[in-house]
Amino acid sequence: MKFSFKNDYSEGCHPNILQALLQYNLDQQAGYGEDEYSLKAKALIKEKINNKNSEVFLVSGGTQANLIVISSILKPYQCVISASTGHILNNETGAIEATGHKVLSIETEDGKLRPSDIIPMLESHRNVPHQVMPKLVYISNSTELGTIYKKQELEELSSFCKQNKLYLFMDGARLGHGLTSEISDLTLENVALLTDVFYLGGTKNGALIGEAIIINNAALQEDFAFNIKQKGALLAKGRLLGIQFMELMKDNLYFDLASHANQQAMKIKNAMKKKGVEFLSDTYTNQIFPILHNDLIAVLSEHFEFYVWKKTDDQFSAIRLITSWNTGDEAVNHFIDIIEKEL
Repeated sequence: MKFSFKNDYSEGCHPNILQALLQYNLDQQAGYGEDEYSLKAKALIKEKINNKNSEVFLVSGGTQANLIVISSILKPYQCVISASTGHILNNETGAIEATGHKVLSIETEDGKLRPSDIIPMLESHRNVPHQVMPKLVYISNSTELGTIYKKQELEELSSFCKQNKLYLFMDGARLGHGLTSEISDLTLENVALLTDVFYLGGTKNGALIGEAIIINNAALQEDFAFNIKQKGALLAKGRLLGIQFMELMKDNLYFDLASHANQQAMKIKNAMKKKGVEFLSDTYTNQIFPILHNDLIAVLSEHFEFYVWKKTDDQFSAIRLITSWNTGDEAVNHFIDIIEKEL
């Protein structure tokens, strides 16, 4: 069996979650997220973001979270601004457009959006009322390229959005990895303060399924539950999500798991840097994009699963390696051994 570096959701879930699911399995509980575990999970999340006025909603997946948030926030004539690498643009089968909301794409080198990127898009949509109205800025942390937002960057973007009456929505499928990156100076409290909406991704960080949507803007909280129900995302057995997030929020487990994934990726990155390997982007999270000779990629493919991300020329390609909360030293050391042998 090959070691897989394809994604961070190939694993099952952390043993604490399985144990808790078994422990509470025979307890009778209220449905639709009103069980004691979901209520406890939401209280723990509010405690960690230090914002009692935020509202927390648990759903099963990232695409579902993006679809429900964006479709509930925007009026029919409003649209989303996203980096060209954004998950909503490339990996969600047109889910946002299917609700009638256009996604405006901006090319960026590192997958991040800055005010200077957004200004031309706003200026090119001044033909009122003949064009769609930009209303929501969609970002990810970490991004699809493994890069992260620093605190000053998010502060500047948040301020810009407020000045221009734009909502700021952060896709947090890998938020744990972004916040525990060795170069991050951003905290969960900062994110809650600076965004209108964000979510904590569980699927890619130790849960079986689950994302926790956190709405910080009070104006967007009212009637949000109706959107969850209408989109088929309100689980009758909401305890399945509640138990998982209750366990992830205990004893810093959520962030410990993300930190481990980052550290394993950095071991591989640092070993390759010593061998002179270049990277498509300079990342410090659990996603890395080394540029390797195609012959070496063929050798590695015999032992590991990963995606060939981008062809850089006739002989070299960038691959994407993703480590997870359960990536062990055996897989990492085996990869490094081959790199040191072949380079």
